[in-house]
Amino acid sequence: MAKRTPLMCFLMLAIFFAGVTSLYAQQEIKFGVLAKRGVPKAFEQWGPTADYLSTKLSTNCVLVPLKFVEIEPALKRGEIHFLLANSAFYARYEKQYNLKAICTMINRKKDTALEQFGGVLFTRSNSSIRNIQDIKGKKMMCVKYSSFGGAQMAWRLLLESGVDPKKDCSAFLQGGSHDNVVLAVKDRKADVGTVRSDTLERMEAEGKINLSDFRIINQIKDSFPFVHSTRLYPEWPVAACSITDRKLAKKVAKALILMNFSHEAMAASKVYKWTYPANYADVTECLRVIGIN
Repeated sequence: MAKRTPLMCFLMLAIFFAGVTSLYAQQEIKFGVLAKRGVPKAFEQWGPTADYLSTKLSTNCVLVPLKFVEIEPALKRGEIHFLLANSAFYARYEKQYNLKAICTMINRKKDTALEQFGGVLFTRSNSSIRNIQDIKGKKMMCVKYSSFGGAQMAWRLLLESGVDPKKDCSAFLQGGSHDNVVLAVKDRKADVGTVRSDTLERMEAEGKINLSDFRIINQIKDSFPFVHSTRLYPEWPVAACSITDRKLAKKVAKALILMNFSHEAMAASKVYKWTYPANYADVTECLRVIGIN
């Protein structure tokens, strides 16, 4: 057998590391995000964040918008490395799919930081519905039963107020997206709707609705700058999935937490900043109350 010279060994190592580098360069980070307002809006809102991570990590970060019903299958099949979705998805699937929160979103209204969000119950301004008890016998629409801000928060509020939307309403419909719910109430396809806080204000800013055309049911008057009917819960987390290397998770968390407030990705996502993971115990309690384990 021919002896390997130092030159041959060097060449073999060079070829090996070149191959490893090439494979690494071809790797993609699949960043799943709940498309709560539809796929086009998800790309508009979160595409710049994916681009930022691609640049910061020198690895292509692919945004994967997911419908509510697509999140669990994506986790089960190991199709995404990171998940940005409502707090309830994290609380529900943390142990089942070995999710690890790496940071939490801080929302914004102009230059105000918001660590929490709530749910809104609303009807048309000329509706006879004025309080929670008036919802009985009416047609109610939520985003999806799995939507935390667009269903589950208000669901808990209703149950604790003696109203079971699945039993006491003439219908408890799912609109599929937050915009659909708002427009369904506006167009009289539903009597009352629920969406997450900030939805009505953002749709008004986009020229889609006038907030004055709606009445907020059980509106809570506090310092929170968006109209809301429910208690407040911690904002969405970014979670590393079971297939994700922990070193990569730390790099993504660091990149997000260090993102400058003025970066275009922050403006597109309406995020004030990213911070360390929140405590989601109250989210778990909400799921328990409405019977979701």
